[in-house]
Amino acid sequence: MSTQSTKILRMAFCLLLLLTSGYASNAVAANDTGADLYKTKCAACHGADGKGATAVGKADGIRDLGSAGVQGQNDGALTTIIASGKGKMPAYGKSLKPEQIASLVAYIRTLATK
Repeated sequence: MSTQSTKILRMAFCLLLLLTSGYASNAVAANDTGADLYKTKCAACHGADGKGATAVGKADGIRDLGSAGVQGQNDGALTTIIASGKGKMPAYGKSLKPEQIASLVAYIRTLATK
């Protein structure tokens, strides 16, 4: 194989590594789903099922996230509550990216009481 062909193959291999490493970091970000975020940021107070039946949830009177009252709020209202906090709930607007908050809102929608 000629030196020129070897250089081209090395460059192609390096480019492939760069592209796949970028894909891997995007995959990690994609795994930062609403469900994952909910488990780490919300479940301690709201409970795994969103019903607020935890010690903190009961003490603070946290509403069931699947209830009609919560589910009836538009996405903007839920986004504002998550970003700015409400009552004893902390604000997550500085620690979460907007797309992460949107993922949380989408996950909260899956908790709707059926």
